[in-house]
Amino acid sequence: MAIVLFDTEDRKKLYPFTYTRAVADIRLGILTRKEYWEEISRQKVYVATESYLQPLYPAIPDGTHLFVNAMLLADHDLFKRVLLLPLNRGLVDQDEQLVAFHGSHDDFKKVKKEKTHSNTTQLNSVRKLQKPWELFQLNDEYIRLHFDVISKHRKSAKVSKTNNIIGRKENVFLEEGVTMECATINATSGPVYIGKNATVMEGSLIRGPFAMLKGAVLKMGAKVYGATTLGPYCTGGGEIKNAILMGYSNKAHDGYLGDSVIGYWCNLGGGTTNSNIKNTAGTIEMWQMDSDKMIRVGMKGGVVIGDYTRTAINSNINTGSVFGVASNIFGTGFLPKKIPNFVWGDHKENSYEYEKALQDINRWMALKGKKMTDAEASVLEHLHHL
Repeated sequence: MAIVLFDTEDRKKLYPFTYTRAVADIRLGILTRKEYWEEISRQKVYVATESYLQPLYPAIPDGTHLFVNAMLLADHDLFKRVLLLPLNRGLVDQDEQLVAFHGSHDDFKKVKKEKTHSNTTQLNSVRKLQKPWELFQLNDEYIRLHFDVISKHRKSAKVSKTNNIIGRKENVFLEEGVTMECATINATSGPVYIGKNATVMEGSLIRGPFAMLKGAVLKMGAKVYGATTLGPYCTGGGEIKNAILMGYSNKAHDGYLGDSVIGYWCNLGGGTTNSNIKNTAGTIEMWQMDSDKMIRVGMKGGVVIGDYTRTAINSNINTGSVFGVASNIFGTGFLPKKIPNFVWGDHKENSYEYEKALQDINRWMALKGKKMTDAEASVLEHLHHL
């Protein structure tokens, strides 16, 4: 038996991130949804998603599996209940939506299509990830949760004496191969996790909760406030606060990034700065790409940026902005708050040609020793046709 994280139509609520990958690949806290389930269950985790995205993931083997809604935000008790689900039984939430099912792939497909679910137990107050901005709103909670899971019964690599650690030393965990000298880490307000082969350059100031993953780099003099996550092979610099960079993305230079989520393979040009609060301290609205509606998110809200999108130097990003996938964004003054997929400049009428976009993305990937796969290219081609 394996665990299979499945997507539903609700995955569209998490655009722009789920345009290019399954919900299982969304990073919240330290881990992606898939990585978290692997840590908790110690089992192989597969992904079931939209047909155009499925080639990104290994084929699901035959047999009976535990199918789990990828948007589920489960506490310890619910994790245990899901993992112990009997064969041919399911769980639904307060809205009668399928949360989990234990059975064959064919039986799962039948149950998933049912409007009235048989052989299921209804649960109340089930939490699910519903909006892209919930990622930065929940990141504090999930860095702490994931830190406990990752560090439990493990010993941190040694922290060099050139570093200044404030607070409980057990709140700082380094994997093997970390390079970190002359940094200041304040772990009184939350834990700090530094992943394998990550580099924290001299003069960096870090306040937890904070996490940086394998191969990530924090540049000299960076100022990072919690709750911030730098995904694998991301580069951070300047001032960052309560932000997630999911993976292979760069915010390497001066400028401010706050209360924001940046997808995979993005680059923020030097001096790029976003606003995260109105001058009036009023309620911020952000564009939900699926419904094409403006949704209230609270008093803090920076920018949400989809995969493969880049901003030019000195870009000024307004409060509550949402940018789509594979856009090359530049312009004078404040950028528009709503920029869809494949935009060249700052006007949606200016389309980024597919072949040109692919060429430019591959150049950026080459800088980190990677190359776009055929499956990834087919996803972008599908989106461009839309």
